[in-house]
Order: sequence, then C-alpha cells, then structure tokens
Amino acid sequence: MKFFLIGYMGSGKSSIGVKLSEILNFNFIDFDNYIELKENMTISEIFKSKGEIYFRKAESKYLKEVLSNSSNTIISLGGGTPCYGLNMNMITNDENSISIYLKTSIPNLSHRLFLEKEHRPLIAHINEQDALNEFIGKHLFERSPYYTQSDLTVVTDNKTINEVVEQILLELF
Repeated sequence: MKFFLIGYMGSGKSSIGVKLSEILNFNFIDFDNYIELKENMTISEIFKSKGEIYFRKAESKYLKEVLSNSSNTIISLGGGTPCYGLNMNMITNDENSISIYLKTSIPNLSHRLFLEKEHRPLIAHINEQDALNEFIGKHLFERSPYYTQSDLTVVTDNKTINEVVEQILLELF
C-alpha cells in the first residue's frame, strides 16, 4: 500500500509523512529528495540548469518508478507534482494507492514559507509577505482542482503534526 501526501509547499507533507511512516512501520520517501538523488543535483539546480519542463518530465518518470514499487510506503510529493502531466491520474488510478490532501490556509502557508523562502526556488525572489500571500493564493487557485481529487482531505490549520497524523489514521482505519 502507498499513501501519497499531497498539498502546497509548506503544508507539512514531509513532517507528517515521517511521523506516519514511523507509526505504520512503512518506508518513507520525500519525493523531492528522491528526484535529487536520481538526478544527482538539487531541485533548484535542476530548475536553473535544465529548466522546469525537464524537471516536470523527470518528476513523472520517477513517479511511475515509485508507483511500480510494491513496498508499503508513505510518499510526500512536491507541491506541483499532482498538477502536471498525468501524475494525479496515475496516483488515483493505482489500486494500491491512497492520496491525502493536506489542506492549509494561505495565511498559515505564507507564515511558514516566508521564513524558509530561500530554500524554495518558486518563491525565493519574493521579498514581502503580501506578495507571498498573493502568489500562494494564485497557485492554490490553479492547483486546487488537482489537490481536491485526493481520496482524503485533512485540514492542517491549528493542528500539531501528531493531531494531523491521528486524524489521518482515524479516517483511514
């Protein structure tokens, strides 16, 4: 069985994925880290040297690879992964996969991301909180049709990692 954690950057996919994998005794894959290992460069370097189109094609290729693995795994996807190519279809059509949308409000995302924006290629250039709010709002509007195709939606606002994990486990089992 595979559980895909889906949501905007900063929604807690990696932190929640690690905790969930510990509790369920599943493998954990941070999908961005997986791509970085396969490509032997960081996501930022891939974007800079090879461009977003190359990255999105590689992302789909590696998603197929992860889907073909039969082990019990929690996969924390990049925020854009479900929104390109047939990625979300591949996940939703896989009978051994469950997708979980970690829904987080714009103010909470903006607060979290502003503190670490230099590590995020899509927002590194944004220097004001209001501009970041606007950017996130636009992106969420574009990405929501993909995110909401998930099998389960969990709102993460005002919840600890443990509370989110507990809610996921209650809804799944």
